[in-house]
Amino acid sequence: MPTTDSTQRFSDRVENYIRYRPSYPPQVLETLRVECGLTPDSTVADIASGTGIFSRLLLENGNRVYGVEPNRDMRKAAERLLAEFPRFTSIDGTAEATAVADESVDFATAAQAAHWFDLPKARKEFARILKPGGWTVMVWNERCTDTTPFLREYEELLLQYGTDYEKVRHEHTTDNIGGFFAPTSYEQRVFDMRQDFDYAQLEGRLLSSSYAPGEGHPRFAPMLRDLRRLFDAHQRDGQIGMDYLTRLYYGRLS
Repeated sequence: MPTTDSTQRFSDRVENYIRYRPSYPPQVLETLRVECGLTPDSTVADIASGTGIFSRLLLENGNRVYGVEPNRDMRKAAERLLAEFPRFTSIDGTAEATAVADESVDFATAAQAAHWFDLPKARKEFARILKPGGWTVMVWNERCTDTTPFLREYEELLLQYGTDYEKVRHEHTTDNIGGFFAPTSYEQRVFDMRQDFDYAQLEGRLLSSSYAPGEGHPRFAPMLRDLRRLFDAHQRDGQIGMDYLTRLYYGRLS
C-alpha cells in the first residue's frame, strides 16, 4: 500500500509521473493574465510543485518561480528538468510551512496538489507569503469518469484495484474549495483537455498514480491484465483517449 505520509507517496513513481502526467491547457495562464494581471514580472510560489509541470509553464512565461516541494525525489527531478531556467528556485517545504518569506510573492499556486493539503493551515501560509493584493490559484486536471465506455470501465478498474482511490479523489477538494477561500470570494473556470495513449503510455499513466498498487503487490498483475483487456477492447488504431476537466480556481485571501 502507499505510504500514509502524503509527502512521500510519489517517491517510487517519479519517472512515470514525468513521462505520462498531463500538463495544463493554455487557457489557464491566459485567464490569469486577463483576470489576475499575471505578467512576466510576477513572482510565483508554486506550492507542492512536484516534478515542475506547472512551474515550467510559468517559467516559460518569464516568471520567477519558487518551487516548494516536500518530496525529495520529485524535487530533485524538477531541479534537473528545469535547470535551464535561471529564474527557478527549488525549496524544501510544504503547503503548511513553505519557507518562503513574508509578503514576497504575487501569486501562490497549487497544481494537482490541493487534495493533499491541510487546507486551513495552507490558507494561513498562503496569506502569509502573498504580497498585499496577491492571488491564490489552484488548478488540477480531473479525469472524466463517464464520457466514454473506456473511461467508465477504467473507473471501475480503479475502484476494484486502487489502494485508497476513493479517499484521495480530487472531487473531495472541489467540494471544499469554498471553505479554503472563505470568507473572501473566488472565481472558477473549467476547460476541456485530452491525452491520447498507446498501451505502454496508458500503463505508465496508471502507474504514476499514488493509489495504483506497485510491482510486488498482489493486485498488481491482475490490474495490468484487466488494463490490457480494456485497452484492446476500446483502442482505435492503437490509441486510447483520456478526457479531463481542468478546474481552475483563483481569488484573493484578504
